[in-house]
Amino acid sequence: MSDLFKLSDKVAIVTGGSKGIGRSIVEVFSQQKAIVHVLDIDETEGLNVVNKVNDSGGRAYFHRCDVSDHAAVEATFQKVFDTSRSLDILVNNAGIASIGSVLETSPEEMDKLYQVNVRSVYSCLHFGVKHMLNSGGGSIVNLASIASVIGLADRFAYSMSKGAVYTMTFSIAKDYIDRGIRCNAVGPARVHTPFVDGYLADNYPGREAEMYEALSRTQPIGRMGKPVEIAHLINYLCSDEAAFITGSYYPIDGGFLTLNT
Repeated sequence: MSDLFKLSDKVAIVTGGSKGIGRSIVEVFSQQKAIVHVLDIDETEGLNVVNKVNDSGGRAYFHRCDVSDHAAVEATFQKVFDTSRSLDILVNNAGIASIGSVLETSPEEMDKLYQVNVRSVYSCLHFGVKHMLNSGGGSIVNLASIASVIGLADRFAYSMSKGAVYTMTFSIAKDYIDRGIRCNAVGPARVHTPFVDGYLADNYPGREAEMYEALSRTQPIGRMGKPVEIAHLINYLCSDEAAFITGSYYPIDGGFLTLNT
């Protein structure tokens, strides 16, 4: 039983792995004995994560990569494959947030969300699938959101982008089900990450604790999620124990979708 959910010697790419949910995914994968390649534009934090993993006996590598740049993704994925001769796991975690209704969303903001949250996932899927086919298959997990499937106030552009991630998941799962590639999505509600702390500091100075509690209570379970909780679900979906799971969306939301009445 101690070998359940192990990722021993599996080669994994995690985008946006320098902080928040991505960092927890890298740490959990490493604990489960995967070889983890971290892609991020934040070189300082990315190297901190990788060094921490390696100092603990894991195997991790950092690649500075702007995943919204198609050519950069191609070069980085090729480098990973050339180094490891395999790609077994891809987690499309990198993304940015946006707040505002359709009237408050500028064309520039819309384009930015598309480039970072949609185009980047396409690029990583495009090259990830290519290398997985050369590896005999693999597992892909896309970070969607509760915003992928329900309406949230003032999240117009963000919901657009996460809706695209949600549906791309099903296309990949359908097209490659007979070629050894599984593709699933997870949909978190609010998770306590550095982004949340920054958002509260910028928008509610002096009221951070009060507003943190208010946001926490929007989940029926009464708190925000922890990054490591999201990471554990993703670890399961990438493990051999999840071999029968593909084309699925897993909300991880403290009851948000079904218990908010």
